[in-house]
Amino acid sequence: MCSNYRPVTRQDRLLTFFGVERNRDEVPTDVFPTGLAPFVRLAQEGSGNKLIAVDGHFGLIPHFKQRELAYGRKTYNARSETVNKLPSFRDAWRRGRRCVVPAEAIYEPCYESGRAVRWVIRQDGDVPMGIAGIYTSWRDPEGHERHSFAMLTVNADGHPVFQRMHKPDEEKRMVIILAPADYDAWLNCSVAEAPRYFKQWMGPLIAEPAPLVRAPRAPSQRMSRPPKPPDMDPQTGELF
Repeated sequence: MCSNYRPVTRQDRLLTFFGVERNRDEVPTDVFPTGLAPFVRLAQEGSGNKLIAVDGHFGLIPHFKQRELAYGRKTYNARSETVNKLPSFRDAWRRGRRCVVPAEAIYEPCYESGRAVRWVIRQDGDVPMGIAGIYTSWRDPEGHERHSFAMLTVNADGHPVFQRMHKPDEEKRMVIILAPADYDAWLNCSVAEAPRYFKQWMGPLIAEPAPLVRAPRAPSQRMSRPPKPPDMDPQTGELF
């Protein structure tokens, strides 16, 4: 399961690796559920190979929760085994609203040290990943089109990297990393054909610790009460 990743946001990398143009350039920063990041989809249904990059909220918002963005905190990953059944995901799946989520790297917790340590997982050679996903679109009260998406996952038993992640008693899961040659086919195939991409990525991956660095609190926030003033000699006026 992936709840934190670094998206591809630079225009040159989206064009080079995913064949899409973006109308602005950004330095990539880590994204958490409900955060905004680009995903790649067909320009319109039946448009063949014409692709576009649009920004969406990480965490799929189904039609019955369109005004509840916080709902995306529990729908950022969709299990491939149940994506066609669960109410949160089945409408997007049945409509063939599949996408590719460009990621520079993803993060997962590793418990091999006895406690949770965030690890970064990425491809070698500064090559981003294209992760299989599904998306939704809707109009907000002001009439603006908005989007959300989720990453698809499969069982990770036996995988050399992902089987090391998460708690020892939890099922091992991993996002579906697509081969670049399969991006177009994943987006254009029928709903019945799409499950053939539900498989582990066995290409080389680099994984290493990457603890989340939190900004230190200001001194005033760390104090539970005001500091005690220094004592003063009432005769000499000296502090001690």
